[in-house]
Amino acid sequence: MNRTDLDRYKRMLLERKGEISVTSIQASSPIPAAGGHWGDSFDQANANAEAELQIQLHQTDARLFRAIEEALARIRDGTFGVCEVCSNPTSRARLEAVPWTRHCRDCKEREHS
Repeated sequence: MNRTDLDRYKRMLLERKGEISVTSIQASSPIPAAGGHWGDSFDQANANAEAELQIQLHQTDARLFRAIEEALARIRDGTFGVCEVCSNPTSRARLEAVPWTRHCRDCKEREHS
């Protein structure tokens, strides 16, 4: 992969990382308390569901943020775009869709089967 491609992927990753940071800052309001003794059972169920959803969103953002950081490290190390399982190059189409990927499409499919 040439320097121009690496720079483009780096910009994509940094942009996505910035989006996650902005989303996290905007969502930094405290997670609503689950349950509680206020309201009827419907209100409590809604509060519990909202709290669970917020927790899942924070966890997903944190995982994606780590994956982006790892991809940026691979760019620095010269291993970006190389599958960590089979050591073959990852297709451009896959990198365009998921630039933080660690696996080529075939290895990722085998992982989920």
